[in-house]
Amino acid sequence: MPTESFYGLAVSVRDEKAILRLLALKRRPEKNPILILIPSAEALRDYVASVPPVAARLMERFWPGGLTLVFKATEGISRFLTAGTGKIGVRLSSHPVPTDLAKAAGTAVTGTSANLSGQPPCRSSREVMAALGNDVDLILDGGETPGGRGSTVLDVTSDPPELVREGMIAMEELRPHLTPSS
Repeated sequence: MPTESFYGLAVSVRDEKAILRLLALKRRPEKNPILILIPSAEALRDYVASVPPVAARLMERFWPGGLTLVFKATEGISRFLTAGTGKIGVRLSSHPVPTDLAKAAGTAVTGTSANLSGQPPCRSSREVMAALGNDVDLILDGGETPGGRGSTVLDVTSDPPELVREGMIAMEELRPHLTPSS
């Protein structure tokens, strides 16, 4: 499915068999966590143990969009998504396809890039077919995506939050929202 940057692989976060199939398809090590895309900001509480005030400020400003926030996961979130860390990366996508897919599924879906681990991400359905072939069940062709950088990943379980990966949203844009305004 297309996202705001690249194509992603979506499976239900409630289906461990599908998550394991996704890891095998990508040849992704189990030590690498997989982010999830939620159907709405209100659904966040189904997947995270708590929402720190800094996360609420960041969500208000940057969601939906290219910011993945890492939270403490609720009980029941697959260890294959958290890579055994107890933390889960969550994003509310600004692209309508993953958001509508999660709404239709009634649950969050994975949002990992549609490629083999370590290979360049795909910007079109044609590239997904070339990279993954018939191993995917369905490609939602939304045309070519913009590419560029993936989502910015910020861990809000620490104080101050820790930048995991700088992506489409620069740290300079995030910084004013990391501390309460006086």
